[in-house]
Amino acid sequence: MVNERGGVATGTPEDDDEDGPRRLGLVASALAGRTVAVTAGVPGEPPWTDGITIFVDPSETPGRQLQAAAVQASLLAAGSLAPDVVRKLQRRPSLARKYLAIEGHRALAANEDLLPQALRPLIDFNVAIRSQTPAASLALARDRKIADPPVGFGVIKPRNLLATYAQSKAADVAGAHDPRRKSPKELSELDDADDDGSDVMDPFSNPVGGGGAAGKLLQRMMSRVRQLSGGGSPGADTPTHRTSKGIRGAGMVTSTSAAPSEVDNADDGGGEGRKYPEWDSHRKRYRPDWCTVHELDSPVTERRSMPRPDVHALRRPLTRLGIGLDRCHRQTQGDDIDVDAAVEARVEMMAGSTPDEAVYLDNLRRRRDLAVLVLLDVSGSSSEAGTFGQTVHEQQRAAAAALIVALHDLGDRVALYAYQSQGRSAVHMLPIKRFDDNLDALVMRRLGSLTPGAYSRLGAAIRHGTSVITEKAGTKRRLLVVLSDGLAYDHGYERFYGAADAHRALGEARRQGIGCLCLTIGAATESGELRRVFGSAAHASIPKPKQLADVIGPLFRAALRTADLRRRVA
Repeated sequence: MVNERGGVATGTPEDDDEDGPRRLGLVASALAGRTVAVTAGVPGEPPWTDGITIFVDPSETPGRQLQAAAVQASLLAAGSLAPDVVRKLQRRPSLARKYLAIEGHRALAANEDLLPQALRPLIDFNVAIRSQTPAASLALARDRKIADPPVGFGVIKPRNLLATYAQSKAADVAGAHDPRRKSPKELSELDDADDDGSDVMDPFSNPVGGGGAAGKLLQRMMSRVRQLSGGGSPGADTPTHRTSKGIRGAGMVTSTSAAPSEVDNADDGGGEGRKYPEWDSHRKRYRPDWCTVHELDSPVTERRSMPRPDVHALRRPLTRLGIGLDRCHRQTQGDDIDVDAAVEARVEMMAGSTPDEAVYLDNLRRRRDLAVLVLLDVSGSSSEAGTFGQTVHEQQRAAAAALIVALHDLGDRVALYAYQSQGRSAVHMLPIKRFDDNLDALVMRRLGSLTPGAYSRLGAAIRHGTSVITEKAGTKRRLLVVLSDGLAYDHGYERFYGAADAHRALGEARRQGIGCLCLTIGAATESGELRRVFGSAAHASIPKPKQLADVIGPLFRAALRTADLRRRVA
């Protein structure tokens, strides 16, 4: 770290905040995917975190401090310090060291795109590829041959982490935050190897302080992590959106009551399902038959029917799209002779009658030749509050209803599927309307009965949608429309891994001549996140469904033009 005078900052406790460990707070928050603080710990002590603050050695060089903060922040981002994992490390310091030796490299590899260039050589990919989840790293750590982690990785202090999680839960129940009775320095001196029968501290104490700015910051952070030990469906109440104020709950999504390995074996709704590959961005290759997709009947609630939307404005830009060519006989002009019409004209002329001059064949765009499959994201993150007083789910559901009604009125073949997931073996597709179904009141009741929950394994949903539209469309021109907040997330499907897989799945669909269009409505997901997921596919983010008519024409044309070009090249 170079200071304004061109010298190297020392990072000692006596330095001001600009050159001390606190300067790393912004970098650590970006790597962790949520707000974390960095502060000076006890000199000579390895770096560690309690889940809210990262403690680094103030006597180390700025480079070593940055390395320590990056490792601990990446562990938070990757779910490596989730309560279910940390509990298994209590009073087992040797296992904790071996777990950190594996999981530290996996977490850094998952954050590789965000890491400063100088820190990327820290990653040992030979170690990182051995594990895909914290549970897998924990299983590997039981091998006695695993060496201790590098010194810069720091240590894991289960007792301090569990104390923070307990305080978070208690603060949510109590609705108030009292000043903590122990200082960070006292916490850092607790020995995780000691077994004194006390696993957590006072659950109603506050680890930062009550009344000032730090206390208010903690209160906001506590509201984000209140689901760490909560019941219910993981992800249903755990938003993952980014907003202008930061990331809403990102990084805490993996902290659920079930470990990833348990969720991967969750009830899949019966049946064998359909298996699809998944792109492993770490190993740069596919995992064959990795995900299982099940089509489940969507629940229907009589009183929750969607009203038929007004689609007059939306129908106008869609009118001239998706029209196929018909070979038309007996035209007054064209590119070929209609033999039957020419013979009849010749006979009439020889009989002394005035012949009909319409003796040509021409290709005219008169027939609708478009099939559209709409994929609607109903994962837990869509229950977040969106723009104009509605949730993201409500606005994207309204847009889905408007799209299928407008396209159906124009004569196109339309299907609508909702999707959510609970691990790779339980990707659920809910058919709201199949291609051969009528667009009736039952479809609107199914759509109105949808409830957000669980996670979003977007790549598997796109691949299944691609299979359905390939097999059932019955038209030459095909379009896949994804209505999503752009956050691909599931167990073992974190951040950039999920984005890379979804990006790859869209590319696979486009190579098959299927146009791909991605819409984000009412969500505050950053444009960089959307580009990472959707890539060069036509996509747009709009504040409310009523503005869909303003952009749908150009987006449809761009997606269909790309698909037509792919088919001609193939």
